[in-house]
Amino acid sequence: MHNFRQLRIWIDSVELTREVYFLTQKFSSDHRFGISSQLYRAAVSIPSNIAEGSARKSEKDFAHFLSISLGSAFELETQLIIAEQCNLTCDTDYTVLINRVQALQKQIKAFSNSITS
Repeated sequence: MHNFRQLRIWIDSVELTREVYFLTQKFSSDHRFGISSQLYRAAVSIPSNIAEGSARKSEKDFAHFLSISLGSAFELETQLIIAEQCNLTCDTDYTVLINRVQALQKQIKAFSNSITS
């Protein structure tokens, strides 16, 4: 069993979730229950699945939850790209957020590989 609070992937994903939350607060009310909600749910899913998986008895089970977390990270990246292309907020540097998501994807994949090897 892993202490999720000490995992770099969990710490980084919580920080990313916080940034996504602040981003979605900038969206107009027209988007508050559409893409804004989707962005936030995908972001929250990443650290949540890492935490849930860390409590599993086997590394194989944990790896399954990491896979779900990774899928949510790819979902989040896609939604950020869409938000950027739709110009939902002009004062946001989406490239920075997208790069952070991509770095987190690599971290999750590497950690998953390390526990299943």
